[in-house]
Amino acid sequence: MAEYDVIADAAGLDEASILLAAGTGPVAVDVERASGFRYSQRAYLVQVYRRGAGAFLFDPPAIGDMSALQRAIGGEEWILHAASQDLPSLRELHLDPPSIFDTELAARLLGHDRVGLGAVVEDTLGITLAKAHSAADWSTRPLPQPWLEYAALDVLHLVDVYDALVAELAEQDKTEIAAQEFEAVRTRPDKPPREEPWRRLSGLHTVRGRRALAVARSLWQAREDYARDQDTSPGRLVPDRSLIAAVLADPASKQELARVKDFTGRASRTELDRWWTAIQTGRAETALPAERVPGDGMPPVRAWADRNPPADARLKAARPAVEQLAVDLRIPTENLLTPDTLRRVAWAPPEDVDAESVGELLADHGARPWQIELVAPVIAEAFVESVHAADAAPADAS
Repeated sequence: MAEYDVIADAAGLDEASILLAAGTGPVAVDVERASGFRYSQRAYLVQVYRRGAGAFLFDPPAIGDMSALQRAIGGEEWILHAASQDLPSLRELHLDPPSIFDTELAARLLGHDRVGLGAVVEDTLGITLAKAHSAADWSTRPLPQPWLEYAALDVLHLVDVYDALVAELAEQDKTEIAAQEFEAVRTRPDKPPREEPWRRLSGLHTVRGRRALAVARSLWQAREDYARDQDTSPGRLVPDRSLIAAVLADPASKQELARVKDFTGRASRTELDRWWTAIQTGRAETALPAERVPGDGMPPVRAWADRNPPADARLKAARPAVEQLAVDLRIPTENLLTPDTLRRVAWAPPEDVDAESVGELLADHGARPWQIELVAPVIAEAFVESVHAADAAPADAS
């Protein structure tokens, strides 16, 4: 087993950065977080590999300023696996690639049945990676040597995987498709914060009444504030199901809350005053939350036949056509065009349906040029056929 050291100071970062800058070709980058353990999604380990330089493991919390690494590799193509997961944590460290190659996304576009890192490495290189530490708490210090070996392996093979996938993309004439998708991932803006994130509480659908919802909201906020203060994953303090149990129990006192059997979690009793105060705050709230959240303007697809029959017909005509095109191209349907985009175009199509007008509408909804070129004619044809089918249908004899 190879021994790996973690670089945890500015001097080590500077030395490694010099070596990486002198390497050749693209740079493999990976991030380890402590999801499920810590409140934040910060990077607790950054792994970097480049041919001619080697593999380096960096401890960002200990190092602080990572700008030397950005200067060393900031002009090179970065290879990541499932880049959308790692880019936010990297940008928090001011590590920002000028271009990327996403090995997971490439495997999807190539029609691979398995797209996890271990599967892609095995399928392309014939090497089996152990994934024993994928769910580890990477905020642990010191990091055990087997974890460090696992982390290094996440980047050691990525450049070889890159070479194999680049060749496969060229063979399937998907190089430009992949390039557009990679750039879309790299430049995609962060999602805006949810207006009411507390509504994602698991089990909230069992809560009835605006006052009870206010209590649920107050408990969620109290847990969120405490989790942020402790830098601990909220669910590790008090699980969602426990907050909901407290709401449904409707305790009359702090003592009754303590006796709620399903109100569990490591902070459920040690912070009992906090949770009781939250319950009282929710009960005293004057601005009560709505029981139902307004939708985005489109009803569920199952209601389209009654609410908007032409839209229903358009969707039923276009969806199988797009799915067949995806099969022909060996690209997952959701990568060829997201189901949500197809629904929106079917619900509110252009006034004059043709490939150009459909393409413009697809672009408004964020579709990339390659997607538009391939699916716009198919969708336009399906929409027109849906109208002809409706015109040809016999009138209702009743």
